[in-house]
Amino acid sequence: MGISAKTLSCPAPAKLNLFLHVVGRRADGYHLLQTLFRFIDFGDTLHFTLRDDGVVRRANNLEGVPQEQDLCVRAARLLQQECGCALGADIELEKRIPMGGGLGGGSSDAATTLLALNRLWDLGLSRERLMQLGLSLGADVPVFVFGENAFAEGIGERLQVYALPDAWYVVLFPPVHVATVRIFAHPELTRNTISLTIRALPTAGLHNDLQPVVCSLHPEVAQHLVWLGQFAQARMTGSGACVFAEFVDEAQAQAVLKQLPPDMRGVVAHGLQHHPLRDM
Repeated sequence: MGISAKTLSCPAPAKLNLFLHVVGRRADGYHLLQTLFRFIDFGDTLHFTLRDDGVVRRANNLEGVPQEQDLCVRAARLLQQECGCALGADIELEKRIPMGGGLGGGSSDAATTLLALNRLWDLGLSRERLMQLGLSLGADVPVFVFGENAFAEGIGERLQVYALPDAWYVVLFPPVHVATVRIFAHPELTRNTISLTIRALPTAGLHNDLQPVVCSLHPEVAQHLVWLGQFAQARMTGSGACVFAEFVDEAQAQAVLKQLPPDMRGVVAHGLQHHPLRDM
């Protein structure tokens, strides 16, 4: 993280859902989930430049994302409204996390924006208040503000810190954009997985309830799971499309990645013990 009086550069890490169970559905249509979030050392980088004229704008183009729909811009304007802040910011986004991949890129960018501008604008909001604001932007935003690997329940906003062992991951990027709303609305989605207690996680049969639906709609995801599954248990993260497998050390993960077919893309990532901005 780089900082001066008027600029701030911050990471926005991706997350993996080590499992994702759909355990019910609320009366308002939102799905009740249980999941385990893990941050990884692969992600986006955001650069913030202070403005004194109240203007918030994205300083670079992002294909397919109009500025008014950008979660970073929306997060910044939400902070302005919350605090009556007269300051603004130019936001430059170095995008590496694929969109529609289930790695939480937009949510992570929004959380980093909340944390960074809370500092840059000297607003002094608590982490709890930033998490509440983040929830209005998306269900995955609070965990990135929370800053810890976490067991999550509800719609993803009820969080408990969960310590995870050191691990390395091969993460593959199937060349499809999965529409989360379509997956959750699908009639074949299983919505009655039995709830787990946090104590039961180490011995439970964990999976991703969204994976069969995504694979039926996007064969490319299924193909990537089959290829990666030759080397370790492979699973989809979030609502897809990205898939991952866990390895005990970097050498094992790199050896797998070196065998990746030329028509597939992926990275090796290290599991983080906490979000890099946890102590901001």
